[in-house]
Amino acid sequence: MNYNWNWRIFWEVSADGHNTWMMTLIHGLGWTLATSLCAAIIALLLGSIIGVIRTTPNRWAVRLGNGYVEIFRNIPLLVQLFLWFFVLPEVLPKAFGDWIKGMTPPWASFVPAVIGLGLFTSARVAEQVRAGIQALPRGQLLAGTAMGLTLPQVYRYVLMPMAFRIILPPLTSETMNLIKNSSVALTIGLIELTAAARSMQEFTFQVFEAFTAATVIYIIVNLIVVTVMRWVEKRVSVPGFIGPAVAGGAH
Repeated sequence: MNYNWNWRIFWEVSADGHNTWMMTLIHGLGWTLATSLCAAIIALLLGSIIGVIRTTPNRWAVRLGNGYVEIFRNIPLLVQLFLWFFVLPEVLPKAFGDWIKGMTPPWASFVPAVIGLGLFTSARVAEQVRAGIQALPRGQLLAGTAMGLTLPQVYRYVLMPMAFRIILPPLTSETMNLIKNSSVALTIGLIELTAAARSMQEFTFQVFEAFTAATVIYIIVNLIVVTVMRWVEKRVSVPGFIGPAVAGGAH
């Protein structure tokens, strides 16, 4: 059986009768980027807080942070999305649960997707922030306190700026993973890029064209992310701090 290639399918009218299939894919890309960006903000803010908590002298705070990381890192992302989408409205007070159920598409899927992706990724960011802080020489903490800074001030002005420089490469990988993980949101009804490609395949039966386009778009987006993050890494780098000089004890 020969496959009927048709690359002009992208400019034909899509199933909604208004847009082309190319515009459908671009619309899906928009939801992918919006979901990833919102989830990244949650992950970075919450992950940074949890990561800092796990390096403080307070044992109970450390245990609480460790528990958070273990819970959200070890439950599969798909399960977490199902919990936020199907279970959460049922366990909340009836009025609030009914309000969530009454949300119109695509927001009914977008909000749980952002929350699930944000919390799942925040646990991974927290681990990276913890590792970044603990990779710093202990002398930086001692020098900060010797200058009269409080512990929060030492974290804010001394440890965190340097720790984030260390973890920029793994944060780049995490950002790329977040964009790719957003495809899981199709299981709760969000028409992001993968779901748009799947819709195109189901209505036109041009499976190779649909998923080839989606693959190329994902590659382009992630290449842009890598390029931007590498530029940021070079802009904020401290000479002699990250690189061979570190191994030689430059600081």
